[in-house]
Amino acid sequence: MNIVDALGRDPPDRESLPRWLAPLPKALEDIAFRFVWVIVAINLLGTAFGFWYYRFQFRELPVEMWAFIPDSPGATLLIALALAAWALGRSSDTLATLAFFGNVKLGLWTPYVLVVFYPAFLANSGPAMYAFLLVSHLGMVVQAFVLHRITDFPLKAVGIATAWYTVDLLMDYFVPVIGEVTHTSIPYLDTEPWFTTTVLQVAAAGAVALTVIPLFWALATRVATLQIRLDRGDGA
Repeated sequence: MNIVDALGRDPPDRESLPRWLAPLPKALEDIAFRFVWVIVAINLLGTAFGFWYYRFQFRELPVEMWAFIPDSPGATLLIALALAAWALGRSSDTLATLAFFGNVKLGLWTPYVLVVFYPAFLANSGPAMYAFLLVSHLGMVVQAFVLHRITDFPLKAVGIATAWYTVDLLMDYFVPVIGEVTHTSIPYLDTEPWFTTTVLQVAAAGAVALTVIPLFWALATRVATLQIRLDRGDGA
């Protein structure tokens, strides 16, 4: 057994998508698939760390709301499952699309709040943890852009991902069914004024925008992929 067989598989085919839809070099994408089990393991470790990081919020909120608390570790778990399913020959468009939405949304939202609210985050976490959270979440965005190789984002899968992350958005900021809102803890009171608004509204504004962005990216990738296939006569 060679190293590719042990740690991954030969990469799937790659459509000639525009650079803004597939920004990573093909060689880098290929490495990710050839060492896919390493990527899966890293994401599972990140998921475990994330659940530990949210331990205080789990204690404060009712069990019924726990599914809406660990947003980032939920996203890393989804991409680990999506890539593992592909490696085992059981690719799932739904898993891959959920993973794409989650890793783009949370991979950008966390750096957003870390930068906007950096004085308290830096003071509470310390420089090392602050840097780790910033870099690791940006890495989530990078890895999301290998997923176009294992899914073309069919509308059913996009609909499921949109529905889940819309419900999650509502629970996090607007209409929790039980108890309090479930957004990631921010080292300020939700009601604390922040320029012309409040801390909660600033965090929510970023979350709303970053729910729309992966939806647009997924649908644009779907349209571009279908157009490429039609142009070469493959059909839809």
